[in-house]
Amino acid sequence: MHSPLTRRGFLAAGSGLAAATALPALSGCSLVAAADSDPHTLVVHSQLGTTSPGSPTYLAGLDRFRKENPGLKVKNLINGDDLAQVYETSRLARKEPDVVMVNLYDKTLAWTDVGATVDVKGYLDDWGLRDRVRPEALAAWTDAKGRLRAFPYFATNWPIAYNRALLDRAGVDAIPTTGDELIAAARKLRAKGIAPVTVGGNDWTGQKLLAQIIQTFLTEDEARHVYSTGDFGSRGAREGIEYFATLRDAGVFADKAQGLTSDLMTTQFNTESAAMESAMSSALAKVPEKVVRHTEVGGWPLADGAVHDKPTILRTYTLIGFWISPNGAKKIDAVEKFLRFMYRRDTVSRFIKESGRDMALRTDTVSTDFPLVAAAQKLGSDVSQVLLPDVYVPPAATQPLITATSTSFTRGTSAAKVRAALETAYRSA
Repeated sequence: MHSPLTRRGFLAAGSGLAAATALPALSGCSLVAAADSDPHTLVVHSQLGTTSPGSPTYLAGLDRFRKENPGLKVKNLINGDDLAQVYETSRLARKEPDVVMVNLYDKTLAWTDVGATVDVKGYLDDWGLRDRVRPEALAAWTDAKGRLRAFPYFATNWPIAYNRALLDRAGVDAIPTTGDELIAAARKLRAKGIAPVTVGGNDWTGQKLLAQIIQTFLTEDEARHVYSTGDFGSRGAREGIEYFATLRDAGVFADKAQGLTSDLMTTQFNTESAAMESAMSSALAKVPEKVVRHTEVGGWPLADGAVHDKPTILRTYTLIGFWISPNGAKKIDAVEKFLRFMYRRDTVSRFIKESGRDMALRTDTVSTDFPLVAAAQKLGSDVSQVLLPDVYVPPAATQPLITATSTSFTRGTSAAKVRAALETAYRSA
């Protein structure tokens, strides 16, 4: 677990780094050495560039940008899940990249507040790009003080994928829309040796599904309070936890779900070992064509007394944004060229058509080559949307909540113990 990036911690760590004599060796971070102060070199730090969805489109886009701007060099720095930690290290050394492409989650929630990145609202307006952004995305990326943390870019829909062929094989006539129907379907699937719902109970995918199920009995305002404070003692939160525990102990989730990861979850669904999964857009885009042909998307089944009138999905506009660093603010002309290029309609359309990405920007382009992504985009009034808790969970509680999630998915853990584990995640952070 990493501590949150507080101003005191940031400055204290910065003093220690300044005193170090072997700075380039820190954590093996190439960023410290790679960040370039040359005004004609733009340094971009991203999770795109390897196997992440959209990476080929992004790299091809960089090549086009370089050709269109021959006087401007672009260095592309790549990290995976450790990007936030690497960026913070480089910022403490005042060697940070100019633009960072990362989601609003965990450690990044504190960046603008402590000066690790800058408020971009003025740039968005000065460059005439506000109308390109969906209003929901602007609201999601704006903090309590009215600062726009980053330029919104990727979004995601997060429905439930249902393999109709496996359901049919087990004698399940229709996609379940209630908890009782889901439990009945799970029993039939297990009788045929098919895992019902696969989920990464040991990582963020399980945490999101758990949060979604708990919100069965919570309004949006109530859910916001629960995940901001860690108080799961309200009637709605307790009923949601009890609903989750009932489904779990009835065998709805794959065996040993508490030890599964997102990769194992995706493998189980894509190889047709499991009939259902909670799948964000990037996962839907990876479903093999032969499986896509008999897969439908919908919401999570509801229990009696739910506050929602339709099965639920998650949706977020904070998946990836373009953050500008203090170093980037010194090269703002170069940053402007890059952001204008990335916001161009043709660039945005390529991400949708070539990579199946959902976007936080206004666009008429549809993911025609990614039918499940397109189907999720069209769910509309067929489902209810619940709150994605990421921007409300205090950064210090994020990782403890993953541990609590694994405990929660362990069969036999009482609803009271699940609640205690979730609340402890906040108290121990």
